[in-house]
Amino acid sequence: MPFREVNSRVVEATIAPGQKMFSQRGAMLAYRGEVSFTPNVQGGQGGVMSMIGRRVANEATPLMTVEGNGTVMFGHGGHHIQVIQLSGDTLYVEADRLLAFDGTLTQGTMFMGSQGGVMGMVRGQVTGQGLFTTTLKGHGAVAVMAHGGVIELPVTPGRAVHVDPQAYVAHHGDVRNKLSTALGWRDMVGRGSGEAFQLELSGSGAVYVQASEEKL
Repeated sequence: MPFREVNSRVVEATIAPGQKMFSQRGAMLAYRGEVSFTPNVQGGQGGVMSMIGRRVANEATPLMTVEGNGTVMFGHGGHHIQVIQLSGDTLYVEADRLLAFDGTLTQGTMFMGSQGGVMGMVRGQVTGQGLFTTTLKGHGAVAVMAHGGVIELPVTPGRAVHVDPQAYVAHHGDVRNKLSTALGWRDMVGRGSGEAFQLELSGSGAVYVQASEEKL
């Protein structure tokens, strides 16, 4: 179910009979046709365990199931929207970044400590993101939100990408991440907040970075 980008802050999705999609509650701006919106208590196709994982991490972003026959426009908070197309791979994204996604995608959660051990847990504390992150796997489209637009950076073998943890939005592919310390320019000029950290991503895939350090 592809999204049509109306502008940088609004996307439109076509809903067909027999299909469904999930969106963040309150994200519907307008719709045409016979479309229904139902609160989703099981957290998408990940089911109860997916929901429990996010509640343990205090990351339960309310979702609604969208079904029917028509078109729906989505947007939220005036945030910029990036559409990511998955072709059988897995997207790792913070739950509050999700605007809407295909119902064909399987939703789950991953404990960040499993990627980098203790450093994975440290990353959650430093970035303000929880220890769990949401995963979406399969064939379909995902619309994510960010401040100031999104840049897609390829991650290729032998060439790691370093990003500011506060600017991280999502990543997909066979990518490992770890937190490393570094002396940033803000520390050098006396403007640092004590967060001299970088998120290092290596492997094969892509990472999405927003043009801001502001959280949603």
